[in-house]
Amino acid sequence: MRTVDELIAGGVQGRRVFLRADLNVPLDDSTGDPVITDDGRIQASLPTLQALREAGARVVVAAHLGRPKGAPDPRYSLAPVAARLSELLGVPVPLAKDTAGEGARAAVAALGDGDVVLLENVRFEAAETSKDDDARGALADRFAALADVYVDDAFGAVHRKHASVYDRATRLPHAAGRLVARELEVLTRLTEDPRRPYVIVLGGSKVSDKLGVIEAMLPQVDRLLIGGGMCFTFLAARGHGVGDSLLEQDQVDTCRRLLETAGDKIVLPLDVVCAEALIADAQVTVALVEGIPDGLKGLDVGPRTVELFAEHLSGAHTVFWNGPMGVFELAPFTAGTRGVAAAVAAVEGLSVVGGGDSAAAVRQLGLDEDAYGHISTGGGASLEFLEGRELPGLAVLADGAS
Repeated sequence: MRTVDELIAGGVQGRRVFLRADLNVPLDDSTGDPVITDDGRIQASLPTLQALREAGARVVVAAHLGRPKGAPDPRYSLAPVAARLSELLGVPVPLAKDTAGEGARAAVAALGDGDVVLLENVRFEAAETSKDDDARGALADRFAALADVYVDDAFGAVHRKHASVYDRATRLPHAAGRLVARELEVLTRLTEDPRRPYVIVLGGSKVSDKLGVIEAMLPQVDRLLIGGGMCFTFLAARGHGVGDSLLEQDQVDTCRRLLETAGDKIVLPLDVVCAEALIADAQVTVALVEGIPDGLKGLDVGPRTVELFAEHLSGAHTVFWNGPMGVFELAPFTAGTRGVAAAVAAVEGLSVVGGGDSAAAVRQLGLDEDAYGHISTGGGASLEFLEGRELPGLAVLADGAS
């Protein structure tokens, strides 16, 4: 797989580089004027973008935002992202009037060496996410007309067989951006002879979302610590009542089988923080998992669980964490995620935060990002990589980087 630095070494001055970036940032539009609430993904795109600019490339950035329904929708415009990119780069980054039409062609034609333009949301084109190869291919051809070479730095999208991720790379010489290369390096270390003890921490709401990675990683890890809403299905499999907590009844038998076959590898919470409702001023109760009261919802792991998880993490040399321990966005339920995040940060070895809500929690809780070995930008992509699935966006980069 050729890297963007190898591409730059061969010369890119004056060449049009189509850079697929992951700029899918959260927005707060409650005031009618969308505001970016976490620019972590934009920040992560800067090393590759700056390197191309400094080498004199004419950079055409493509990205998606949210889930528009294959047509222009002002709620999902990349205008706030273009404004933030302009601030971070210190140069104007215009937003093309469309994705791959006349507006995009005019904006690209106006580029000079070292200039950057951002195309409008690629998901404004229905063909971007189509399962029809011909439809995606036709859009990829329109993208190809805008540039001379393709660089993929959108790790958060490499598990998608989309026109701007997969088909686009088949049309022109291509390379992996610095972010994609770094993600691949770190995740490979998690799957190929990791230093032991090796501990994985999984949270989030549903067992079904994480079942693939649990099945794949259980034989490889020393401990699997499970918190978040998904822990209640495991607790139910152990015969505990879970009150009104989130429960995937159809996964109870699967969790029971995993507990029976995993020995002592799977570690479940000892206590949970409960409340009647998921509200910011909730009255909370800490209950042992053997006695979660009826009518209460478990919404965070409790202090004894944080101590238990920290004990398992303290001796680890390799850690992967994906998924919060509770509803960290609300004050009564932040302590579990904060405590486990601090324990992961203290690991003397490789600590990897697996993107998604976990990465958001690190930033929103004001934790030191530099304390972690790596914070991934792609939660879903990270999990699918650990499951051993082929990721289309990576496979096509490795296939004939001409």
